[in-house]
This record gives sequence, structure tokens and C-alpha cells, in this order.
Amino acid sequence: MGVEFVSGGVLFLCAVSFALRDIKSPFQQSPSQPQIPIEVECKHRFLFISVAVPSSGVNPRFEAVDATGVYPVTDLYGVQCGYTYSVDPQLGRVVLRASYFSCHTDNKNDEVFTFMFGVIITDERGGEFFFNVSKTCSVAPFPPREITCEENYMEVSVTTDLCPTSGSIKCFSVPRSSVEPWQVMLQQDGRQSELMSPDNAAALGYYFMITPGRLVFRTTFGQPYASVKMDRGVAVEVIQATVFFKQNWMVVMVELVASCSLDKGSFDGHRLHGRTPAVKTPLATPPSELRSGSKAVGVNGELLDKQKLVDRGYSVTSNEGAVVGSVPFASVGGTRKSFVRDSMHREREIYNAPLTNQQMFVDQNAVDPKYKAFQQMATTTIPRVPFSINQTTPGEQVFQVYLGNIPSNVELMSLELNGQEFSVSTAMQMGISITRVRQDNSTFAYIVRVPFDAQYVKKQHIAEHIWEYSLEIKWTLAILPQMEPYFFFSSLSASAHDLVPPVFNVRCASNGVRFMRAYQEYDYLWDIVIGKYPLTQQLVSERGYIMSNESNNFILDVPLFTIGYHYENITLQQFYGTFELLTRNAKTLEIEQSSGKCCLFQTTELLVCSADGVMTVVRDLTKAVPLADPTRTTLLDPSCRPRETDERRVLFSFGLNTCGTRFQVDRQYVTYENELIFHELYSTDSRPVITRDAAYRITVRCIYPVRGTESLFVDRLFRAEAPGIGQIKDPVMVPPQVFKPMQLKKQTFVKTYQAPPAMRPADYVRLRPNRVRQ
Repeated sequence: MGVEFVSGGVLFLCAVSFALRDIKSPFQQSPSQPQIPIEVECKHRFLFISVAVPSSGVNPRFEAVDATGVYPVTDLYGVQCGYTYSVDPQLGRVVLRASYFSCHTDNKNDEVFTFMFGVIITDERGGEFFFNVSKTCSVAPFPPREITCEENYMEVSVTTDLCPTSGSIKCFSVPRSSVEPWQVMLQQDGRQSELMSPDNAAALGYYFMITPGRLVFRTTFGQPYASVKMDRGVAVEVIQATVFFKQNWMVVMVELVASCSLDKGSFDGHRLHGRTPAVKTPLATPPSELRSGSKAVGVNGELLDKQKLVDRGYSVTSNEGAVVGSVPFASVGGTRKSFVRDSMHREREIYNAPLTNQQMFVDQNAVDPKYKAFQQMATTTIPRVPFSINQTTPGEQVFQVYLGNIPSNVELMSLELNGQEFSVSTAMQMGISITRVRQDNSTFAYIVRVPFDAQYVKKQHIAEHIWEYSLEIKWTLAILPQMEPYFFFSSLSASAHDLVPPVFNVRCASNGVRFMRAYQEYDYLWDIVIGKYPLTQQLVSERGYIMSNESNNFILDVPLFTIGYHYENITLQQFYGTFELLTRNAKTLEIEQSSGKCCLFQTTELLVCSADGVMTVVRDLTKAVPLADPTRTTLLDPSCRPRETDERRVLFSFGLNTCGTRFQVDRQYVTYENELIFHELYSTDSRPVITRDAAYRITVRCIYPVRGTESLFVDRLFRAEAPGIGQIKDPVMVPPQVFKPMQLKKQTFVKTYQAPPAMRPADYVRLRPNRVRQ
């Protein structure tokens, strides 16, 4: 809204004294006062006071105070004196805006303004408490003409030293006491003009006052002689008046035209808009010229610079002859109020102080009148209806639901799951995942995950290996800070197969063990591990496994003597080899199933290094020493003889800390070494003898990673996390007395849980037996 003055001659000032109400007793303040929040701030062109409504629900009252007395601020007195009193029950606050030219303001040269108000608070028992509110504001100089449209009145102020730039009349200053209003003529289209005294004009609601340097005119809307017209598509209220001033021999006539936009603003769901004509037609009548200049917009009585306009998303534009001030929903400066109606969250955005729309105009005398419109704007009531999306993936065996469109001042308080209610903290302790995520600048969403196997989820068998899971959720949400609750309901259901760990078909192959199974939809829920290592392509490559895919089938061939086998009951005829695959839950890392096979293999030659520290070796001596006698074979300790022999082979089984076994430690491995020694038989004239002057020796070794190995030689104990790697060195003939058993010293190896790949030197050969034919 806006008001403009256009002068047809020399503009003089006049003063009209207001009839003040009866003077009251001096202002008092009670010694004991309730704690009521009061905000006081100097705005661009008014004083802003905001008071919270007390718990009694009775709206606070205001009284203007000056040296002459105390004056209650009523609706009528507010129009006369420049006060705007408004109540917002949804925000729970009462606001008073006081013009810098209001009646009881101490005005020093139109630059420094001091206000004094009394605030009256009524408590729940009907008692009244009094508060003093005092504020001094220093403001920038006013333009020659400033026009303001408030909610309840129009106000125009004009400087007293305004002089025309053309004409024969000289510019001079008129003392304030010499200027008296003489008569006022009110005009209206289609109605005869009426000449009246200033007192009669005041009785009709047209008020004049004088300040140290300005003439102030103020009136309200809907007065007699007011006209409502359409200007550039905007409804405006127009008042035309002529004021006559008489001084000595001269009478000066001043024409005043007031034009205010009646636009109440609009809301398109995203932005609030206020419109006013770019140039008010009643203000620009020939031969005068009035053209629009700069434009500005702001909130709460403060204009914003260009950068702040951009940062906040505000705008001021011209559209079809109208100036449009626009602010986005939920922007800085507005106040959002949420409340529950009909069990549903609803919201309004309200601006405590009006939207400020300012325009600068230039007239024919190059004088810049300033037009300032204040509009109290509010959105319509906006329902904030939550929505839920079922994001459940049955294969994960977890319900996931997305609850969106939750305002930022709302919090989730509790969940009711199939009739059982849990607070948010309790639900999270029970394994329910609750996550709050940002949706946009003003709303959030909640994501809740509930496992299918939770005790409060309903489960029904609907077909073979198919189950239906259902969950009813009652969301309890609360608006802050008043903790006003409202509710929303979500219904979820999902069908899923029985999810059991994969089962392998295992059979003994000619040179190892084969694992086979068909691929399933939910295989990703489990990991296949060997010992503690997941079955990956890298592990397959490092250990020599063979993994392949045939159509939709998974096949893993595990050659005999690769890492992971366990061997039992080894004899010269046969032994048992066992290999096991474990199925681990990919989420909990718990082993849920084992698939293994124990196969019987025929013994030819082998070397087994067990995890409990026993080396077992079967060797065909005739391949290396054709004339060797297996029964004359020992280890480094001559007392350690074969456990079993035949015509060609020997079987030794001994502890790594016995039989003269040597050992060596480096940073990665501990190596245990012994020798199979073949003693020659020489004949003499008297009798055959066995001598060690010359011998064939086969070196056998067991290699274990240092990490994952414990050895305590004092107690002759050994323990490793996995079997070691065996190596056999081809026999050589060595001079006598070269090899002597090592004296074993006390050593301790630290146990860890990572075993690097074993060394495989080129000069050693690994022997593999053939499987027993069945």
C-alpha cells in the first residue's frame, strides 16, 4: 500500500493539536513481575515491540507515556497517533509498531526519537503487572516527502523547507508559530467538494501534526470521500484533499492526493507476492510528471541490499505496470507456525512485521518522494501430510519404510509396531534402525528398518518355502516446542522364500574333492570361507584351487595337498583327507553351515605337516637308492626308526621337537628339518656290519608361518593355526659326520592371525598320492 502528495503551489506547514485523553496517574511498575519475553527494536521507519501472550491468555495492553501523562493505545487512538497494534494467537505474540512521528514521541530535529510505553500484563488470577519499555532510536535523514501505508493508516510527512525550483516566488523559511491551517476541502469523484475547518476534518478522521521540521498527515482507510479504483490491475484507495493556509496577506492552497494499494498479497504455494502500481495515476496528473525510480523490498521494516536479496531469494520486479515484491516460503524474516487440526499437521507462514515494499519517484521539480508500503502477509493454511514409501527388499529380510514431508520443527517420538509401542531410543536399542535425512530446506524424512525376524513382525506360511511378513506401523510425531502430537499409519507386507545357507553337493574326485551347487537369488547374503579366509578369486589363484562356472552352477575343485586339507589315519596303504567349506552370514559374520567331505586316498608318497606339530612322511626309497633297505632307515636320531615299512617304502611319523629335528626362524617362517638316513651294509670275513662312513640322506622339512604359530620346547608342545607346508629334497650322498643333531633351545613364537603364502623353492618336490579306486 502507498500514499503520495502532489503540491500545486508553495507548500507550507500547519499544525493541528490533538485532543488528548484525560491524564492518568504516573506510570507504575510492580515490584514482583512475571517473566514475559519482550522484544524492542528500532526499525527503518518505526519502533517494533513484541510481547509474548502470558499463560492467562489475556492479550497485553500498551499505554503511551510522555511528560503530560499516560494514554492507552486503542484502535482509534492508534490511527490518530501512528500506532499499529496486532495480535497473532497462533504465534502467541502481540506486536506494537509506533511511527517515528507518533504523538507522544520525544523528537529531536527529526533525527533522534525517544519512546516510552507501559505494557500491562494480566496473570491467571486477574492481577495486572506493569512493565516500562523505553527506547531511543537514531535514524537517517528523511527524504523531502515520505509516504507510508500501514495496516491501519496512511501517513505522509513533508519537509518544511521545501522550495520550488522555478517560479517568481522566493524561497523563505516560515516560523512554525506563524503557520495555521485555515480550511480543508475534501473531494471525491461524482460528489460535490466540501469546505470545512481542520477540526471538522479531524472529526472525519483526517489528522495533521507538525514536527521540528516536517508536516505530517495521517488518515485511515474507508473514510468518507475515499474512492476505490483499479490502477494497473491493482485495487487502490484514493483520497484527494486541498488544504488552505493563510498568512498575513497571502493564502496558499496545497492539493494532497493519497493513493494506497489494497492488495493483501498472494501465495502461489512457493512464494508470497505483494503488488502495487508502478506509478499511481491520481498522483501524476498533468501538467506534473511522476516517473518511477529505484525499488527495494524487505521484511520486518528493514530494506535489504542486492546481495541479501539474492541470498534470501527475495525479488522486486515490474510486471504490467505493477511493482511486485516477492519472498520465498520459509525464507528468513518470516515466522512459521505449526498446529494440529483434524488430527493432521498444518502450517502457516506469517510475517510478524509487514513486508516492506519501497519505491522512489521523481517529479517535475526533481524532488524524490519516497513511497513505502507495509503489508502484513501470511500464506494460506498448508496441510503437511506425510507420505510413506515401502522400500523393502525381501532378499535382505528387512522392512524398510520411508516417511517423508516432515517439517523441520517436528520430531518422531515413538513407533507402534503391530500394536506394541516403543520410544525411539528403545526401538534403536532393540535393533531397529531409525535415520533422519534432509528432504529439502524445510522438511525432513525418516527411514526405519525392521528385521523380518523381529518378534513383533507377523509371519504366515502361504506356500512351500514361501512366507508372508506383515507390519503395521503407527508413527507418533510431535510439533515443537509445544509437543503437540499427531499420528500417521503405514502398512507393510512382503513375501520371501525361506532363506537358508547354500548347500553344496560334495564328492570325492580322483585327485581331490569337488564342490558343486546351483546359483540362488539370495547368494549375496552369505560368504563362502575356507578356514577364516573368504573364497575369492585371489585365494583360488594363490592356493591352486580350480573354480569354474557351468551354466548356472558353481564348481570348486580342490586338488589333494592344497592348503585347507586335514589328513588322518595315514598308513602305507591309505589315508583319509578332509576338506571343508564354511557358509558365513555376510552381515553378522557368523558361521551358519558347513559342507565338507572326508575321502579315502591310496598312499604312494606324501609329506604331511600337521597343525599339532607332527610330521608324517612316506617315501619310496628305491626311486633314489635302488639297493636301499627300508628297514635300515633312521632319522637324525638313530633311535627314531620307521613306524611302518614294506619292500620299497618307509613311513615315519614324529613330533617336530623330537628325533633330532633341527629348526630355523626368520622374520616370516619357522622351518623344521630332519633327514631320512640310509645306512650301508658292509660284509667282512667275520660278519656284516652297518657303518656310517657313507650314507644317503633325504631331507624333509615342514614350514610354518611365524605368525599363527606357538612352540614351547620345554614342554615339548606345539600348536599352529593351520597345517604347514612340506618339502622333500632329493637324496644326496654325503661324507660321514657332516650332519649332527642340533641342540634345541627354548623358543617362543607369538601367535597371530594372518599367514602369508608359503615358500616353494624350486629345488624341492611336492609329492601327491593317487586316490584309491572304488
